[in-house]
Amino acid sequence: MNDESILPPKTWFTRVDESPDELFYSSPRFAEHIDKATISNLSDFYKETIREDSEVLDLMSSWISHLPNDLMLSRVSGLGMNDEELSANDKLTDWCIHNLNNEPELPYKANSFNYVLCAVSIQYLTSPIEVFQSVKAVLKDQGQVIIAMSHRLFPTKAVSVFQNINREDRVRLVMSYLELSGFEEISFFDRSPKDADPLWIVTGQNNRI
Repeated sequence: MNDESILPPKTWFTRVDESPDELFYSSPRFAEHIDKATISNLSDFYKETIREDSEVLDLMSSWISHLPNDLMLSRVSGLGMNDEELSANDKLTDWCIHNLNNEPELPYKANSFNYVLCAVSIQYLTSPIEVFQSVKAVLKDQGQVIIAMSHRLFPTKAVSVFQNINREDRVRLVMSYLELSGFEEISFFDRSPKDADPLWIVTGQNNRI
């Protein structure tokens, strides 16, 4: 982790639109960014993976969190960029506005969450290693990060590396984010439904001991 030579080059994380993200996200987007069948598969994966009564952080959250209605959780915190979207998310127990590209460190105490989720947003992070180091810090021992990806993106705001590599390399890239951030038991799941947007999921575990 201390050897900067193994880190991805900064040029990978440039964007067509480098204007402040606050401008891009100032207006709410009440739209589903993946197909309904893909959302259903993601909700099913959450149901299979997340234990009831857990404390969950929905990273880069919006007006929907894709969590199943019958999964009872003690806390669901949302971190996002638009207050109207976060206010409309009925799964959240609390939320905050926070630009991870300006401040990669999360505004939560250490050992706060059992799970950290990041759904179809990983392609917008310009400092992913720093963000996931902070994710690891706010996770409890044996806590998990769950990153869901598809093929859609805002082309002006997605980092250049995501727009120039194929599916397999995107998965490898995200797995490398977690490895470089100190996660273990990193796994990949293809939960893509037939005739709908693909769904690729990467998970990692925080083994403190």
